[in-house]
Amino acid sequence: MHARIRRCPTSCPSASTTCCANARSRASASKYKSGWNPDAIVRTLCAFANDFENLGGGYVVIGQDCDADGRPVFPPVGLAETQLDKIQQELLAACQLIQPPYFPLLSRVDVEGRKLIVLQAPGGMNRPYKAPASVTARHKTWHYYIRRYSSTVEAKGEAEQELLSLTAQVPWDDRYNQHARVGDLSKPLMLDYLREVGSALADDAPALSLEALGRQMNVVGGPDESPWPKNVGLLFFSEVPERFFPYAQIDVVWFPEGAGGDRFDEKIFKGPLARMTRDALGYIQRNYLHETVIKHPDRAEATRIWNFPYTAIEEALVNAVYHRSYEEREPVEVRIGFDEMVILSFPGPDRSIRSEDFKAGRAVSRRYRNRRIGEFLKELDLTEGRSTGIPKILKAMAANGSPPPTFETDDDRLACVVRLPVHPLAARPSPEVTPEVTPEVTPEVARLMRALVDELPRQALQEALGLKDTEHFRKAYLQPGLAAGLVEMTQPDKPRSSRQRYRLTAEGRRWLQQRRVP
Repeated sequence: MHARIRRCPTSCPSASTTCCANARSRASASKYKSGWNPDAIVRTLCAFANDFENLGGGYVVIGQDCDADGRPVFPPVGLAETQLDKIQQELLAACQLIQPPYFPLLSRVDVEGRKLIVLQAPGGMNRPYKAPASVTARHKTWHYYIRRYSSTVEAKGEAEQELLSLTAQVPWDDRYNQHARVGDLSKPLMLDYLREVGSALADDAPALSLEALGRQMNVVGGPDESPWPKNVGLLFFSEVPERFFPYAQIDVVWFPEGAGGDRFDEKIFKGPLARMTRDALGYIQRNYLHETVIKHPDRAEATRIWNFPYTAIEEALVNAVYHRSYEEREPVEVRIGFDEMVILSFPGPDRSIRSEDFKAGRAVSRRYRNRRIGEFLKELDLTEGRSTGIPKILKAMAANGSPPPTFETDDDRLACVVRLPVHPLAARPSPEVTPEVTPEVTPEVARLMRALVDELPRQALQEALGLKDTEHFRKAYLQPGLAAGLVEMTQPDKPRSSRQRYRLTAEGRRWLQQRRVP
């Protein structure tokens, strides 16, 4: 992986203090150690390197204590300044005992005035790895280690055999693409990503070369004399990823006469993976979701239902983007009719998921097809991972009063099909016209629109809503309003301008007028 431990305060996309926060946010993929314990730490690094479930590795935070439930305790115990160099020297020697040698990325961080060492341990390129049970023992015995839930355990029996079967099998998205060059990555896209996820690396990134930035973000690898971009980097940070991955696209198809009719309208979305996904979701939301209001004679409050709940569509589509194979020349397809919405992707679910469990909505995958794609989607808050997609779809459909969804695949696992039935009480538009646009609006976005009586800067808008947490305001209010096309920037070409203001779009004003909001 690396010839040595890289000591750099920005060694991962969420670097420095943000790196520690990222480790906290991935608690199940993080290990907290109050002090330097080389035996346990090396075993944990070995387990993360083996990445048995293709979750992307994890973090080890040295100097951070935790409670009985594994949650970090603040302020952390911290490390003495005099310990830092000694720990790094011993860590370098200990990592050389891992077979084959494996070296994590290292950051020194300050949290609440305490010094910590954060080790980012991505899945290794040369698994399986094994480590000594004790690095300090005179007579060492080496074993394979894997992560089971939040613990590091020795791989034995079937688990060991399965790990050995993964020899040199690096997930496709983490492989080097030798048909591309580092120059095919877009530095502006990488910078935009770092700013969006709030990475401290964003401050230093403009001064780095494209190759150096790519290595810091782990989307570029290989020797210095012959660097290569990784597939995940090209998917997220190339303006035209379809050059390298044909049919890396989402096709949205509307059947105004039903699936058996002669007419259909198709719109194809391409481009960087996150942008493509968001654009497709926004298009579906604006054009094919509508609300039906049912009034009741015996009470003042009306019942509001959606033909398809947006949350269920978002989960189903993002899951398809996450888990599809980009080696297959097939797009993700969204087929929309009056009776149902179907999300189709190729291939089907992993064979570790039993067919009957998948169809019943109880899918829990033992191994993810695309560990790095999931990592970036999680940072962008587009997915949570950990097999939460299907439960969220079921919950969203039930909350809307919709019939339950169905999940289908075939015996050969050639395709994955998610069917979302239309709500039976939803008004049916005329087949001659596209459904009237009525975007689904969360309570937070509704509050945001009511506060936008004029063009307002972000801080004034946040104060008008009485919100102190800028990150919560951005993720729960501002971003959904912009994505739904209800709110817009006054300077869209300069999103970070100090003169940036926000205002209602014509669609946002129409939404408020329809509800007679004062």
